[in-house]
Amino acid sequence: MTDDNLLLSFNGACNTLADHNGELAPLLTALESGAGPWMPDITQGKRRQPYTRTAVVKALTESRDERTTSVGLHRTTGPKLDMEILLRFPPLPPSLRIWIDVNPIDLFAEEARCQAFVEMVRAWAIHYPVTHASAHSVADRELADFPNFGRDDETTYQDGFDKIYEVCWLNVFGAKLVDTVGRERMRSTPAHRVEELPDGSILLVTWPTAADFATEAARVAQAHAWVHLRPDLDFDTVMAILRERSATLAPVEPRFAPDVAALLSRLPEYVSLAQHQRRIAELNAYVPPEPDEWLPLDAALPSDVADPKAALDQYAYFAERLVALLHTPVPSVFKASPESLTDIDVHFWKETFPDTFERHNIEAIAVPAVGAYLGEVLVKHLGGQWLPRKQWMEAQVRVGDRVWLPFARAHRYMRSTQALLDHSLTQLYRVAERHARY
Repeated sequence: MTDDNLLLSFNGACNTLADHNGELAPLLTALESGAGPWMPDITQGKRRQPYTRTAVVKALTESRDERTTSVGLHRTTGPKLDMEILLRFPPLPPSLRIWIDVNPIDLFAEEARCQAFVEMVRAWAIHYPVTHASAHSVADRELADFPNFGRDDETTYQDGFDKIYEVCWLNVFGAKLVDTVGRERMRSTPAHRVEELPDGSILLVTWPTAADFATEAARVAQAHAWVHLRPDLDFDTVMAILRERSATLAPVEPRFAPDVAALLSRLPEYVSLAQHQRRIAELNAYVPPEPDEWLPLDAALPSDVADPKAALDQYAYFAERLVALLHTPVPSVFKASPESLTDIDVHFWKETFPDTFERHNIEAIAVPAVGAYLGEVLVKHLGGQWLPRKQWMEAQVRVGDRVWLPFARAHRYMRSTQALLDHSLTQLYRVAERHARY
């Protein structure tokens, strides 16, 4: 699944009052030897600088407040990395938290790469004894009954991990939890790898590769480990849950309506990773109504303005108002390109613009700005010609053997958030483009 991430959450003990250079050396050594293609090259503290150990320690020093400090680690090129190292100081329990989010999870389809990742976490767990650590698919975590192990963060940090709520691809169970579950039971878990660490914690890996977590064989392995550690659970019930999650995450090939494919392909990113494939399936079934904001050329309304240039200047002014409104969130608006129309569609839809702002402002400001901008794109890229009218809502743009009514389209477009999709700027442009060829 390329639209999924591998997420590691690590919580361990750490002498946070010690010199960071020495205390964090094992962490950074293991990271540098185990990260491979997702190794960070950027350190983000109060300022952004290239990754070095010195830069990490300096960022932690500069960012420290009374109880915590943190530093972000990222990459300038793919694969995408979002990593955070967080230290807690007394009166909080001195501790180290590591958060790693790597995209795509397909990077971990190779067993050797997954083994390097596991060895890195193992090294950390030996140097910084854990309460709990786990690595797993982000999308699958979102579908889990216990995405945060069944409790909110406050309870988790207060009470620790007192029960096994779920078994992930990679797990390190702290010594206290191991004793609660039963050390021999933990040691005998059916899994790809089970190892007792020096402090009494146990490292458990259910399957050789992380990217294959949703396959039937990997789910069977996950279920066997889970019910072994939770004998109160039933294997068939657990398998049914895991299979349902795998089905939800199964890749769906996008088959969007061609005229709005550029727009619809952007929408799945605004739902959770777990719902991406379901959203794609929904959008595959969606077909917007055909644009009817046009007239055949022989039915076009003749221009009725005394000063055509003044009318065109007014349309240009309206379009500039849209540029002024959107230039920060939609930088492509400066280009007046077909692609900028899609960017505008996505922005208004994401912001639920028609359902958020006052209707009179939408009608007085947004509709003429959007309509004029759409018309200008038709003129610029399809060789269109404005046919101005005294009533700007009636203004047309001639393209081939049709005239299009961009202000009428904008008015319909701005009726509701759903109307942004049903009557998108993207669709009207593509339909006009297609007819312009004939």
